[in-house]
Amino acid sequence: MARRANPSDPTLLSSKDEVRERVGPDDGDPDDGGPDDGAAAASTGAPGPAAGGGEPTAARPGAAGSTPGAQPGDPADPDGARPGDPADRDGARPGDGVSQAGARPAPDGAPAGPTPTALGVRGWLRWAWRQLTSMRVALMLLLLLAVAALPGSVVPQEPQDPAAVATYRTDHPALAPWLDRLGLFDVYAAPWFAAIYLLLFTSLIGCILPRIAVHVRALRAQPPRVPRSFGRFDVRAERTLAEPPAAVEQRVLVALRHRYRAAVTPDGITAERGYLRESGNIVFHLSLVGVLVALAAGQLLSYRGQAVVVEGQSFANSVLAYDSFDPGTLFAPDSLEPFTFTLEEFTSEFTVDAQARDFGAHVTVTEPGGTTREETIRVNHPMSAGGANVYLSGNGFAPELTVRDGAGQVAFAGAVPFIPQDAVYTSRGVVKVPDVSPGQDQLGLTGVLLPTAVELPDGSALASAHPQPNNPVLVLTLWAGDLGLDDGAPQNVYELDTAGLRQVYEPAEDGAPGSAEGGQTPLTLTLAPGETVELPEGLGSVTFEDLPRFAALDLRHDPSLPYLLGFAIAAMLGLFASLFVPRRRLWVRLAPAPGGGTALSAAALARGDDPGLAADLDRVVSAAGTLRQNDDGAAAGAGDPAAPDRRAADQRSAGPPPADRPPAATPSVDPTAARTPSADPPPADPPPAASTPPAAGPSTAQQAGADPAKEGP
Repeated sequence: MARRANPSDPTLLSSKDEVRERVGPDDGDPDDGGPDDGAAAASTGAPGPAAGGGEPTAARPGAAGSTPGAQPGDPADPDGARPGDPADRDGARPGDGVSQAGARPAPDGAPAGPTPTALGVRGWLRWAWRQLTSMRVALMLLLLLAVAALPGSVVPQEPQDPAAVATYRTDHPALAPWLDRLGLFDVYAAPWFAAIYLLLFTSLIGCILPRIAVHVRALRAQPPRVPRSFGRFDVRAERTLAEPPAAVEQRVLVALRHRYRAAVTPDGITAERGYLRESGNIVFHLSLVGVLVALAAGQLLSYRGQAVVVEGQSFANSVLAYDSFDPGTLFAPDSLEPFTFTLEEFTSEFTVDAQARDFGAHVTVTEPGGTTREETIRVNHPMSAGGANVYLSGNGFAPELTVRDGAGQVAFAGAVPFIPQDAVYTSRGVVKVPDVSPGQDQLGLTGVLLPTAVELPDGSALASAHPQPNNPVLVLTLWAGDLGLDDGAPQNVYELDTAGLRQVYEPAEDGAPGSAEGGQTPLTLTLAPGETVELPEGLGSVTFEDLPRFAALDLRHDPSLPYLLGFAIAAMLGLFASLFVPRRRLWVRLAPAPGGGTALSAAALARGDDPGLAADLDRVVSAAGTLRQNDDGAAAGAGDPAAPDRRAADQRSAGPPPADRPPAATPSVDPTAARTPSADPPPADPPPAASTPPAAGPSTAQQAGADPAKEGP
């Protein structure tokens, strides 16, 4: 009896190939590389893929000492052990740690029990490696990696949107520190994400490399040997052909060419196809490894930066020109390609109900060699320059302002981007004026830009009705004091730190500076393009010069993108091959037929359900040659497992032989031997009427070389 394996035992072999190395190749599985698949399943009577798990057949007569399912000449012991298996009568193997039948009792009279064996450090490490490199753990790590990447789409990420992260910290002061400790503001650079990534990479490598070695050995090996008997196969065929065996053999090899890997053996022709299925499986997993390697290389060698460019202004590809720059670990910033481009015009199209239709940034690019070209950057249509892709990620308005201090000097002049807040481009921005004359207060302006300003029905305020600048109005509030820029601490250009500032109010009735205590309201400045407003308290003036547009650009350089595309395509093709390429084995046995010609018997086996298996076998058999005369009945049963039963029924329906003829001799049990029709001449009497059964003669099964009495279902 075989010992039942304990699935939790870490000393068990973890792969099908290692099990095959211990007990020998299995039989009947087209997916492994064993040389005896299908043959032993048919010859020993053991249930296999072709038998569909049926009952084992009885031993043949004359197999002395055989057991059910054994074949003649197999010197199996009474327990069914195969020759060379170092197992005793109860199925135990040496070193299994279990007692053998008939073992001597222990000194105290008790039977000897199992002897536990300590694994040790090396054994535990080997067990851990086998668990890590199993396909089950690889799938679990792949799923875990997908789950671990989810926070990156829910929580704002520092490299992509630092402003959103700053806002999140302000809105969630209690939760943000915990998220920061867990690395959720930069998920893809977190140590725990890298650990999952590396474990998956190691698991795939350790899982694929042994399979490649096994697959290469299977490709170089000869197809499995021809089974002793085809009776256990569901898909089989038997025919008697008019051509000699040599000619039939050549025709069969031609029919198998380009589809099967065939070999001629003394037992017959053996052929196999479908190795592309395992090759596709290996290509799929190797492509996954390639995707992981390409992603890692992209993180190390790429860079990403953001820049806001206003109409009429230029951008030079240097680190100082970026608003934010995030290089990879191995990327050298001094290796940036020195290209430049100028934003000539930014166009936008909206419907009447403020639905966006198109955005276009029209630029003039100057390459390092001095050549220029015109490009248009659109959404999802980036521009390539200097090895980088330039994407259009946003747009808005940048009011051009001129601010003079109390001494009449120009303290600030330029365009300031205002960030859109809604679909009608109601935009907010900050203007900081630190460069004032000595003795003057620094100024800070916060405000709202309304592209198409309309008054609310109650007359209380203004609002924007459309994204296009049909009636632009700039509404500002004024702060004076110390901006805090001289301290050297970095500040957000889109936020105003009011810690050292005071808000400017409307003047009092007597002309004195206003305040909240005096009942005055904060100063509100409303400007249209071309207008100038004088500031109270002698702080200067503000002029709204013009309203250009800006384009928010995202520049990315990632050398791994072509490799990612190639590995993704390879993974898809490998997956298709592993799913749709059939794995089949086909055997053909040829023998000279009495009276001339060739007795052909063939069988086919597939892994799982294969609707095209019978048609493929029929194609090969039909191409082997022409049926011998009077053998048309055999062709009807080719490849049909139910044909032997029908032929036997036809023979029984023929009735008993005539009294002047002796009964036919019992045919041999060998299903591969050709049968010759009876040499007795037909009766001289005229044929009977249609209602009388015809005289018994050689049956179709006998003519085809089959033995209906022995042919199993």
